[in-house]
Amino acid sequence: MISTFPELLLPAGDMERLRFALSYGADAVYLGADRFGMRSSPKNFDLEQLAEAVQLTHAAGKKLYLTLNTVPTNAEARELPQFLTEIRDLGIDAFIVADIGVISMCKKYAPGIELHLSTQVGIMNYATANAAYEMGAKRVVLARELTLQEIAEIRENTPPELELEAFVHGAMCLSFSGRCLLSQYMAGRDGNRGECAQPCRWEYSLVEKRRSGHYYDIGENEDGAFILNADDLCAAPFLDLILAAGVTSLKIEGRAKSFYYVASLAAAYRRALDAVLADPYHYTCPEETLEELGKTSHRHYSPGFYFGKEHATQNTATSSYVRDWEVLAVVDSCENGIASCTQRGRFFLGNEVELLLPSGETCTFVPGWLKNEAGEEIQATPYSMMHFTMPVPHDVPPLSILRKRAEEIPAQA
Repeated sequence: MISTFPELLLPAGDMERLRFALSYGADAVYLGADRFGMRSSPKNFDLEQLAEAVQLTHAAGKKLYLTLNTVPTNAEARELPQFLTEIRDLGIDAFIVADIGVISMCKKYAPGIELHLSTQVGIMNYATANAAYEMGAKRVVLARELTLQEIAEIRENTPPELELEAFVHGAMCLSFSGRCLLSQYMAGRDGNRGECAQPCRWEYSLVEKRRSGHYYDIGENEDGAFILNADDLCAAPFLDLILAAGVTSLKIEGRAKSFYYVASLAAAYRRALDAVLADPYHYTCPEETLEELGKTSHRHYSPGFYFGKEHATQNTATSSYVRDWEVLAVVDSCENGIASCTQRGRFFLGNEVELLLPSGETCTFVPGWLKNEAGEEIQATPYSMMHFTMPVPHDVPPLSILRKRAEEIPAQA
């Protein structure tokens, strides 16, 4: 049975990405503070920004979950109580945690905040899920390695009050539930501190110990192979089956991704989820969702482990991304068919462009003119973050995204 209120959960790596997630259809967002999270980006949220993020999220009627999912060192464990005391009254809806000690401290220093157990815990069975519930977890984030059948069995053997969260889109990790030591071992960058160098995406060749310098073909091509490179997960075509298995929250991976990635995927999965809810027993993934999923940067897609491990495919020939579309600008305001925009990529007068609206709708057109901030007509947007105006077919809301096909040749040089 599908949950009455399934949740679409989007990543928010900074304030900009938070705004796009909320505008494009997320029901909830997850983000990290400047400590104790699994992403080390300097664009994480400090205390002041975190308070602002909570207010912004709640004003939109959405929820905000904070990642506290590192395995802390002794020094970090000493700092955590003060940090929890500082943030416990901000209104955060839940902590995402992976360590037993962190769970204990959260219950002691911020007892009113829900606990969600991270995928890092590696919850693969109902016994572990029940143990998590007994420890105080409101939700468990299931391991990516589970099949639909295994998820359904977990749901049948756990309290209905325990929510299940599962990843439906994004990068797949080489290691079980993301618990990988390769980066630390090979590059000195700790994946448990959000600094993963992604050695599973590197190109490898075979070398025999006594034949130094002789590189042997592993079987993919003459230059080597990406033998550890997993394809990206994409569950939109069978979103109904995931919900029917008992999943409460549909999670999209990618706190380190761009605002465009967040907006595009939120729009795509919002449309898909709404289609499931409209007719749970006759779901067909909307064509608009499938089209949108091809317009954001991604590796080749696979269904992950949902239908068995044989479907969790690898692209051993390349680890490169598919980037068929590029972002040109973001609409700041629009009135009487004139859009004021902030440029994010270069384009030329005469290019066919497309607007992605927060509703998920798209609009394709060729601008009749472009003007810079001084009101002078220009032939191209020459540099990033330039402000310009252009006519659009109809008024569009702020945060609409202007884009075009990456392979398009400029109409004017």
